[in-house]
Parts: sequence; C-alpha cells; structure tokens
Amino acid sequence: MSNNALIIFTRNPELGKCKTRLAKTIGDQEALNVYKFLLQHTANVAKKVKSSRYVYYSVKIRDNDIWDKTLFNKKQQFGEDLGIRMQNAFQELFNLGHEKVIIIGSDLLDLSTEIIEEAYKKLDTNDAVIGPAEDGGYYLLGFKKPTPEVFNIKNWGTETVYKQTLEKLISKKVYVLETLNDIDYVEDLKPYPRFTSYFKTS
Repeated sequence: MSNNALIIFTRNPELGKCKTRLAKTIGDQEALNVYKFLLQHTANVAKKVKSSRYVYYSVKIRDNDIWDKTLFNKKQQFGEDLGIRMQNAFQELFNLGHEKVIIIGSDLLDLSTEIIEEAYKKLDTNDAVIGPAEDGGYYLLGFKKPTPEVFNIKNWGTETVYKQTLEKLISKKVYVLETLNDIDYVEDLKPYPRFTSYFKTS
C-alpha cells in the first residue's frame, strides 16, 4: 500500500443520468459519449500516478469496466450529499493508513498525471492543496489529515464552492494549483478539436 491515496468519484455512465446540463444541448446519447470519453481520460491519467487508487462509484460497483481492478480499488460512495460522501471517502482512506489523500474529478480533459504528482509533492510543505476549476468549483483537493469542515458546503455545483472551501481553510497553509476547465456545458468543449462537430453550423 502506498502512502499516497488517490480518490476518483465517478457517476455510473448511464443514458440520461450523467452530464445532464450538457445533454440539454447535445442530447442524452452524445452527453453519455462525452462522459465515457472523460472517464477513459481520467483512468489513463490516474493509472500512471504513483499512489494507491480508489474509484468510488455513485450507484453500484461495476466489475467489468474501464477501471481495471488490478490498478484500481473499487468502493461505494455513501452519504446524504456530495460533501458527506467525499468526507467519508477521505476518512476511510486515512483510517487505512494513507498519509496523503487526494480526490480528483472525472470531467477534465486538461487534467494530467503531472498535476496530480505536483499536488502530492506540495503536501510535503502544505496542509492542503486545491485545484480551482474555471466554473468556480475545484477539480482536485488533498490533505495530510482529516479536515471534515471543508465538506460542509451548502450548495454544491455552484460557482462559489471553491471560494467557500478556501474560507474554511483560512487557518491552514494551502497550495493552489493552476486553474483548469471542467466539462459541464457544450461551450466547455470548444477548446478541444475532437468535439468541433458540436459547433459546426450548416
């Protein structure tokens, strides 16, 4: 077991149940296709990180999917809201003996192995590390010990989550990573050539 633990929160990729804001523009099937592509990118990035890796499923643990069980430990999210589910995941991995625990999102094409490795390194000299997203949330959060207060956020999925989180870390030494673009709306896909077909006009 590595001293480092990496948490990946994922929604089960089911038609009509993922990337709902994106689906309003491009439809449920295309939104599902985009989400599967994002999941595969996240898996490719995560499997190169020097850490123990944990995929936390939103609904049901799947055996035969992109998360190779020889590379990823599979667990179930539990809790009433996103904050409680994340807090529970962090606590579980600290209880297992991991010394640095980081969580990442699964909807960023700009996320790289190097960024995650940098986050672990910055935890040597900081209490926390956070990666802000352009929409006001965050794509990465990491600690060296349980910090439950940061997960007590009233409105998840809003543009104030990153700001609220920093306010709860005011007494801590925090390292802020570069800001990245996560994929929630069709406009978020514009920088990526793979998705130019969504923006072609007749």
